[in-house]
Amino acid sequence: MSYWYYEPSRPREVKNGLKARSKKGDIGTTWWSKKWIGLLESFNWSNRLERGRRYARKGQVINFRLLNGTIRANVQGSAPRPYEVEISIKPIRKKEWEGVINSISSQCLFVAKLLAGEMPEDIESAFSSAKTSLFPSKNEIRSRCSCPDSANPCKHIAAVHYILAEEFDRNPFMMFELRGMGKDGILTYFKGNVESSTQINETNVDSKGQTEEKLPPLENFIDNFWSPLKPLDGMEFSVKPPIVSAAVIKRLGEPPFWRISNTFIKDMEKRYERIGQMAISVALGSDRLGKTRKK
Repeated sequence: MSYWYYEPSRPREVKNGLKARSKKGDIGTTWWSKKWIGLLESFNWSNRLERGRRYARKGQVINFRLLNGTIRANVQGSAPRPYEVEISIKPIRKKEWEGVINSISSQCLFVAKLLAGEMPEDIESAFSSAKTSLFPSKNEIRSRCSCPDSANPCKHIAAVHYILAEEFDRNPFMMFELRGMGKDGILTYFKGNVESSTQINETNVDSKGQTEEKLPPLENFIDNFWSPLKPLDGMEFSVKPPIVSAAVIKRLGEPPFWRISNTFIKDMEKRYERIGQMAISVALGSDRLGKTRKK
């Protein structure tokens, strides 16, 4: 009896390929990219994903682009010519998107986090209310590769899936775009709602004949301008952390020159939170240990 043994092919080395930042363990740092990977693993693609993960870490994905809701990439395998990969997700219908955006815009927390480049953890509730889902089902994902492997996904497609997960870390709106609604469309809708609300308020004021309250001239305050203010009895105020920590950093994203680690935003978020806690302590008249400051 004879046995055939096929030696696994080795991919050709790629210079300046798109390498996954994670060298071991899970790929993806945010909850939404991890959910994307978890979704793929739930489709019983574990063997194919494992080979694709090795390709992604080795840097076999040459390029990666999103055009008209379709991911297109070139992945270098063992053949001289790179393979062409396409991944597309069924878009959500326009009517359903309108329901999703109406639900999102009605919740300030959702809008604040999205404007800061962060995906709210309960964002799916906005999609559920519109009877749809942000994350696709297995039947809604379409992919193809020019390699001779009959399996789908092959290791080349799987490698692109992992690179896509890390792109989700940097740009959560990419998931929206794959589902048919780009970042500009969503932000334009939010801006339109704000402007509409402002116009409505202004119209109501004008229709009631109300006029702006005019302040007295500054000359009336010359005699007591430098006098101490009277205590504001009964005045209450609240000092608390912001809804989104390090919002500006998250909005700008990771700087292109950062090469030390893949945790820039997380590190900055921790520093912002620490500074914010110290600022609150100062505002409340206490030191870092919560003790009352001596006056």
